[in-house]
Amino acid sequence: MAERYSSFTPGGTGWLLQRITAAFLVVVLAFHFFQLHFVNHAAEITLAGTEARMENIGYFLTMVLFLYAGAFHGINGVYNALVNQGLDGTPKKVVLGVLIIAGVALVAQGTYVALVMAGMI
Repeated sequence: MAERYSSFTPGGTGWLLQRITAAFLVVVLAFHFFQLHFVNHAAEITLAGTEARMENIGYFLTMVLFLYAGAFHGINGVYNALVNQGLDGTPKKVVLGVLIIAGVALVAQGTYVALVMAGMI
C-alpha cells in the first residue's frame, strides 16, 4: 500500500489555519455571492454602490478578512501542493520567496483598494 505523504503536520499551525480559512472562505464566499448576485444583480453593480457598501464597517472588515483569508489559503495551498509533489532544496526556497512577495503585494494592493473604496484614504 502506498504511504500517504503531506507537507502539513497533522494538528500543526499550518494545517489548522488552512482548515480555518477554508471554513471562513466558504461562509464569506456564500455571503459575497448572495450579496452581489441576488441582492444586487450584476447589471446594478456600480462604483457608487461599491463605495456605499464599503463604508459600512462590518462589510468593509468582512471583505478585508475575505482578502486576507483567501490570499493565505491560496498561497499556502499552492506551496504545500508543490512540496507534496517533491519540491525541495533551493527551488523550494525560491518558490516560497516568490509566493510570499506575491502574497504581500496582493494583500497590500487589495487593502489599499478597500481603504479607498471605504473613503478612508
